[in-house]
Amino acid sequence: ILLMFGTGLHFSLDDLLSVKGIVIPCALAQMALVTLLGSMLAQLIGWPLETGLVFGLGLSVASTVIVLRKLRDERQLETERGRITVGWLIIQDIIMIFALVLLPAVADTLGGGSAATRTVLPSPLSSLAPHTVVGALTLAIAKLAAFLAVMMVVGRRVIPWVLHYVAHTGSRELFRLAVLAIALGVAFGASELFDISFALGAFLAGMILAESQLSQRAAQETLPLRDAFAVLFFVSVGMLFDPTVLLRQPMLVGATFLIIVVGNALAVSTLALVFRYPLQMALALAASLAQIGEFSFILAGLGVELELLPEAAYDLILAGAILSILVNPLLFAVLARLEPWLEAR
Repeated sequence: ILLMFGTGLHFSLDDLLSVKGIVIPCALAQMALVTLLGSMLAQLIGWPLETGLVFGLGLSVASTVIVLRKLRDERQLETERGRITVGWLIIQDIIMIFALVLLPAVADTLGGGSAATRTVLPSPLSSLAPHTVVGALTLAIAKLAAFLAVMMVVGRRVIPWVLHYVAHTGSRELFRLAVLAIALGVAFGASELFDISFALGAFLAGMILAESQLSQRAAQETLPLRDAFAVLFFVSVGMLFDPTVLLRQPMLVGATFLIIVVGNALAVSTLALVFRYPLQMALALAASLAQIGEFSFILAGLGVELELLPEAAYDLILAGAILSILVNPLLFAVLARLEPWLEAR
């Protein structure tokens, strides 16, 4: 939440709209291609089609935490590459929000899920009910539109006004508390009232606050806590990892890892080249997005809970995520070595 809020403080709506022409079609195409690769692997294992689609989708979403931390450390957030990468991540997050909303409806349609999610629906209105696929998708779009409207109309006025009022009190501690309350409060409200992810809600709160003159000060106040919680994120991922899966299913782990790293990298770089971006930019985008993280864990966890994914699939996704995160710095190191050679040509 704090990482996405801080990133939003460095962006404006104009920055994101300036790259919509590449990030929307490319993110959709990249996720579709990698989902297809994951589904093909699932078919080879013998899993049903719906399991393959959920498994493949989990391999197509880059870790926001990893990417943003890398961009921030390299001071690339406000560059063209940074804007494209963040826009790409936002499109992926929005798609995952819809996927998480639709999964219970899909499980209900297939006869899976818990007893609480299964309901007998009357016809002909059953296609518009929230627990059908069409109804769930319609409801998700309506909630996202409502949240965006509230943030654009109310948030644009209220959030900067509150922060300016607190700043005039002269209390640094109160200002820091107000910044955290805004970030966490908007993220919580987005999740509870609109079923939007914490991360996307916090990003939009930061983006609204970026229009205020106090945005830089707000970013500095949240920096120490962002670093602390980023560390805890990696600790929590490590605690979930079962290393015995590397011995029990080395071939499947290897195939999953290749889809995550090679599949995503090839899809991203090819799409960037199709849109006539330089090779260096294409490779940098590919290296940034060639790993998975938090959204994949959430999707896999919900899939297991709804009986759409077996436990083995969750273990593969987690193992692939850990390995891709470990390898990601090596990709940037290789890219740095290749940069002089690419520039010469």
